[in-house]
Amino acid sequence: MNEDLNDTVIGTMDVPEKDRLDLAALDTWMAANVAGYEGPPTLSKFKGGQSNPTYRIDTPGRSYVLRRKPFGELLPSAHAVDREYRVIAGLHPTGFPVAKPYGLCTDDGVVGSMFYIMEMVEGRSLWDGTLPGMEKDERRATYFALIDTLAALHETDHEAAGLGDYGKPGNYFERQVSRWTKQYKAAQTDDLPEIDKLIDWLPRTLPEQERTSIVHGDYRIDNVIYHRREPRVAAVLDWELSTLGDPMADVAYLLMNWETQSEGRAGLHGVDVEALGIPSMDEMIARYAEQTGRKNIPDLNWYFAFNMFRLAGIVQGIKKRVIDGTASSAHAQETVARMPELAKSAWMFAQRAGAS
Repeated sequence: MNEDLNDTVIGTMDVPEKDRLDLAALDTWMAANVAGYEGPPTLSKFKGGQSNPTYRIDTPGRSYVLRRKPFGELLPSAHAVDREYRVIAGLHPTGFPVAKPYGLCTDDGVVGSMFYIMEMVEGRSLWDGTLPGMEKDERRATYFALIDTLAALHETDHEAAGLGDYGKPGNYFERQVSRWTKQYKAAQTDDLPEIDKLIDWLPRTLPEQERTSIVHGDYRIDNVIYHRREPRVAAVLDWELSTLGDPMADVAYLLMNWETQSEGRAGLHGVDVEALGIPSMDEMIARYAEQTGRKNIPDLNWYFAFNMFRLAGIVQGIKKRVIDGTASSAHAQETVARMPELAKSAWMFAQRAGAS
């Protein structure tokens, strides 16, 4: 882990002035709505993430996490913390590893925007995909735990979890391509020819959807908390982009890390994964297929192209918020500089999938 990353995305910091919350109002709301809560609360802010500002709440007896919508004007359908709350509330009773939900506040008048409270899951946050400091066997087990947890999510009965209407029927990728095209255009600040070509090509080449499951939407190693000592996922975080859809979206999004440069983050391209004990992409695919009973995993290049296009849409939204002054992380400036590179990578995968 490089020092700059450690300084900017891991752990907590004092709450910046622009992100301050009314502690007295929060204390009153939690006393009325969170079972077992006893104040007074003290607040710090997690450093990582540009989307929904996330806080650690410490009380004399227990710690909690608060996630809220950003302040200010927002893009339609973005920052849906109420959807995040609903999915973890549905999944928690099934035994799937998510933080325990404590309460959702839809009244903007309490802290200035909608928020929810969940348990603080203590454990390890792993940002560097090469897993420095681990033995080979532990790295292998850590990655297998990551793909096994994803398989378990996709095998969860979403109807039984009360999430049967959590997404719309029909082709997931058709909806997603349309959604992210709209999101991108709503936040567009530059003209990128590769994005224009993708907006034309993706809807014409949609893959057939074979299964429907809960889809996390942003599943990667730095969006889970691992057990303190064991290679086991203690909690999956950041459900903002979750819905019902094609599980291949999550599989491809995770495996895209084998195609992206490391740079101290989740990427593994150019890394000697065999020497480190990290499973190959083919081993991860085989493990997922075994866990879910899938006989055939389709060619992933179309999915890689879509996921890079969607990532470009997300980063474009962050760029718009940087320009508007509402982005919640100092790391945002560095992130938005990647836009042209994301667009080119997305089109490269599209070409691999047959685009011309």
